[in-house]
Amino acid sequence: MSFRSLACLVLSLAATSTCLGQEWKSGIDWQEPPLVTPGSTNDAPPSDAIVLFDGKSLEQWENGDKWLIQDGVAIPRETAITTKQHFGDIQLHIEWSAPTEIRGEGQGRGNSGCYLMGLYEVQILDSFENKTYFDGQAGSIYKQTPPLANAMRKPGEWNTYQIIFNTPKFRSNGDVVKPGYVSLIQNGVLMLNHFELEGPSSYTEAPHYKPHAETGPISLQFHGDAVKFRNIWVREIKPPVGKRVSAPFNIQPKSAPKRDEKKEEKKDEKKDEKKDGDKK
Repeated sequence: MSFRSLACLVLSLAATSTCLGQEWKSGIDWQEPPLVTPGSTNDAPPSDAIVLFDGKSLEQWENGDKWLIQDGVAIPRETAITTKQHFGDIQLHIEWSAPTEIRGEGQGRGNSGCYLMGLYEVQILDSFENKTYFDGQAGSIYKQTPPLANAMRKPGEWNTYQIIFNTPKFRSNGDVVKPGYVSLIQNGVLMLNHFELEGPSSYTEAPHYKPHAETGPISLQFHGDAVKFRNIWVREIKPPVGKRVSAPFNIQPKSAPKRDEKKEEKKDEKKDEKKDGDKK
């Protein structure tokens, strides 16, 4: 049998199996997912995004007036900035650049940070040919885990962070029902793969959870370095909505009609009689 014939046979058997097999149904009536229009590029905010910095204004941030806005970028000065709006589960897009002029080394070079809920730090640092402790380099969860890779661009070039954050959940007595999780893609490279947070970030204390509100602000750190920021936007993540209308079930396939052997025999007899008549 040729390879082509074998492939056709496999596809035919698969199609037959699909037709004859039982179709499983979840029993949930799902709402249609909301329509979201993507941006003109993958970096541009989609239609449901909240733009936090568009190159013109930091009015969405507390203390935003203290940072310098120049040529469409924001440069830290004086203090951290914190969003006025609070968020839960989010997709966060941030573009940042380490200072072109290289000063210092280790943690003293191009240092900032993005704090989720004001508590959990995704490290921002010039990690291009700059050694430091691994759970403190760019893309790490500060003092909790190193990133999966070092995907830094050179100082002065732009880095993109795509952060997916799932908030921790607490019981009324303060016990953790579900820890927080962070995923991070930097410059198209996976850096954090659904990392389980151990608690808020701290320079001096071991991470441990303390109960807090279901939402919190996003904060960008001022560490004394002229890190540049641009094109910051966020999407609130909401789970699909559905209502269970039944228990899960299988749809039984329609059975093939039963063959009437007597009718088939009579048809065959008539065919044979006609053939004999034609021969005469």
